[in-house]
Amino acid sequence: QVQLVESGGGLVQAGGSLRLACAASGRTFSSYAMGWFRQAPGKEREVVASINRSGGSTYYAESVKGRFTISRDNAKNTVFLQMNSLKPEDTAVYYCAAAPRNYATILQALYDYWGQGTQVTVSS
Repeated sequence: QVQLVESGGGLVQAGGSLRLACAASGRTFSSYAMGWFRQAPGKEREVVASINRSGGSTYYAESVKGRFTISRDNAKNTVFLQMNSLKPEDTAVYYCAAAPRNYATILQALYDYWGQGTQVTVSS
């Protein structure tokens, strides 16, 4: 079992920044690829970014590329999502998830463990 707890969400003005963190406990954190997903009201959950086990390979959705950065600290069992130049359309509940595989993946079905989510609201 892996327990995931997100933090760092909040209310920010358009153009601002937030840094989300996801702390993992349980089995070996470095055994998992990690992902960030988001779900806006009335919309399906979508991938935001993913990172492989070592942190050397990442994937970004086109909508966030160049603005968001995913990273991980395996020594601290934590994955981060640095969000810059935020837009109102980034408003959503953000979830982190863990997949028992090496490579970053956008496929939600491959993620076995999910956090409870943290709200990000971007005002215009």
